[in-house]
Amino acid sequence: MNPREKLKVILVVGARPNFMKIAPLIREMARYPQRFSYLLMHTGQHYDKEMSRILFDDLALPKPDIYLGVGSGRQAEQTGKIMIEFEEVCFEQEPDLIVVVGDVNSTLACALVAVKLCIPIAHVEAGLRSFDRAMPEEINRILTDQISDYLFTTCEDANENLINEGIRKDKIFFVGNTMIDSLLDHIERAKDSIILEKLQLRNNGYIKKYGLVTLHRPSNVDNPEILKRILVTIEEFTMFMPIIFPIHPRTAKQMRGYKLTGMITTPPLGYLDFLSLMSSASIVLTDSGGIQEEATILGIPCLTLRNNTERPITISEGTNSLVGNDPDKIRSAIFNVLRSGNPKEKKLKYWDGKTAKRIIKILSP
Repeated sequence: MNPREKLKVILVVGARPNFMKIAPLIREMARYPQRFSYLLMHTGQHYDKEMSRILFDDLALPKPDIYLGVGSGRQAEQTGKIMIEFEEVCFEQEPDLIVVVGDVNSTLACALVAVKLCIPIAHVEAGLRSFDRAMPEEINRILTDQISDYLFTTCEDANENLINEGIRKDKIFFVGNTMIDSLLDHIERAKDSIILEKLQLRNNGYIKKYGLVTLHRPSNVDNPEILKRILVTIEEFTMFMPIIFPIHPRTAKQMRGYKLTGMITTPPLGYLDFLSLMSSASIVLTDSGGIQEEATILGIPCLTLRNNTERPITISEGTNSLVGNDPDKIRSAIFNVLRSGNPKEKKLKYWDGKTAKRIIKILSP
């Protein structure tokens, strides 16, 4: 890093989960204006004007200083666009450090630009592995970790993955989970949401038992037969309780012509509304990564509609179970949850709301 008095940092976001992971870092970095100057950059990898506004408001994020507006596209096309635009940003801004989070295309693209320009990289949420290279995110994770200078991990198994891949131990920092920082920061505010009333799930203080579903992975939604099979199976349980289904834009495209008869559908929800909905659910069915973690901390039974997970700690120490997209496995797992009820909230090491503090302490010049 250069010997400037302040460390000039560009923090990169590109997709919805990135916002939750970066917000605690921005808040903590802002506490030390004498040490850091920072710019928030949104690549526009995923962008919906109204939803972005809601998310930024919910998380008290500042308006991005830089917006690339790359939009959607095929993997190589999107990654290439981000790299071209971000290289110009780096030439203009001359940052001392690039902070990337998670595993989306923006994460890898900005890290590749940074390493070629000899700008140090900090990867928040490093070391997670599904060991399934058919997942684009797995490739993004592996490559970003190989070229990063600071690898901030959420759990001990992530440390082991990095060491097994030849990463030097002095680059690895077990700090916890900024996604959980955001959850713990906002859980009380989420209680003020009226989403439960809107969906007729709470009346006079009484909350009905209900389930929550999210689906967006290509392996589940891009094949119409697989998607229909999952939805038909889950709909069977609407006779036992309401099932709420906020529909991801990718999923909505694949559902044209297919009418749900039982589930209650909504457009994508803001962070506080979704957190309110998730925290009172009796069961969550998802193919998301972050929701597996959030459900663990909230003590909500989570059925992951995938055959693998890059977050095995949510299974070994949390509330998560892998069920894939096989109807018999899904049915059996739901019945098991309905019989056994909710587990207790889990406490995992460093998932305590102080992860951003630990990261900023390490990065402080």
